[in-house]
Amino acid sequence: MMIDFVPDESLYPFESRWFDASAGRLHYIDEGSGPALLFCHGSPTWSFLYRRIVTGLRDRYRCIAVDHLGFGLSERPRGFGYTIAEHTAVLGELIDHLQLDGFVVVGHDWGGPIGLGAASTRAARVRGIVLGNTAFWPIEPLANRAFSVIMSSRPMRRRIVEQNLLVEQFLLGRLGPALTEAEADHYRMVQPTREARCGLTVMPDEIRAARPLLERLARDVPALLGDKPTLAVWGMKDMVFRPRVCIPRLHASFTDLDVVELPRARHFLQEDAPDEITSAIAKRFP
Repeated sequence: MMIDFVPDESLYPFESRWFDASAGRLHYIDEGSGPALLFCHGSPTWSFLYRRIVTGLRDRYRCIAVDHLGFGLSERPRGFGYTIAEHTAVLGELIDHLQLDGFVVVGHDWGGPIGLGAASTRAARVRGIVLGNTAFWPIEPLANRAFSVIMSSRPMRRRIVEQNLLVEQFLLGRLGPALTEAEADHYRMVQPTREARCGLTVMPDEIRAARPLLERLARDVPALLGDKPTLAVWGMKDMVFRPRVCIPRLHASFTDLDVVELPRARHFLQEDAPDEITSAIAKRFP
């Protein structure tokens, strides 16, 4: 199925583009010209998350932001498993289709391992890396694994599909970013029905199920991408990817790492501190 929501041009002032990947029809934007930045979102967001950053950088960079299958305006194809491995393969197809070379991969949440997974097999074509509140290694804290077990249970999966739980409670809830009602609707309306939310139900289980992939990335990323110029922009109030755990791991993985701490930002840092992120990227990759 396809999503028929039309974004408000005043909030999402971009031209929609489409790529027929082997698994389904992928929506993305491709704005500006110059060095390429490839923006990869996580769950339960879409390329709308990066709207202010793309607007701030497209006068100097080619900004490509993708909607993974099952998210945003992309297709919900039958027979697609919506696993991190499958999203990674589809993103790799888009990179090859666009013939990206010398690009910077930007990843947040699940967009980190998806983007790094596609980049690590194309390391010679990668200029640099930007990571924000993500992890490309197995998620070890007990609380995170407990979240995976609970959210993968039948009652919670039902709430995800019937009540749009991940969007309404985790993104738009009390601890989420401050959004206008119109902005909040742009996250709601791309997950409008039970059928549209099939990809959302997979993400919590992937915290455990994707462990073999994350173990491989934990080895491959330092080996294949560890010498690339890297920027970490971190929401220091994130309760999911805690800075005291993640930032030392990044220092151990990358030899050329700059860290920008965003003291007031939570998990969805692109909503909390877009100007700071825009400035950090422009400074790191002039």
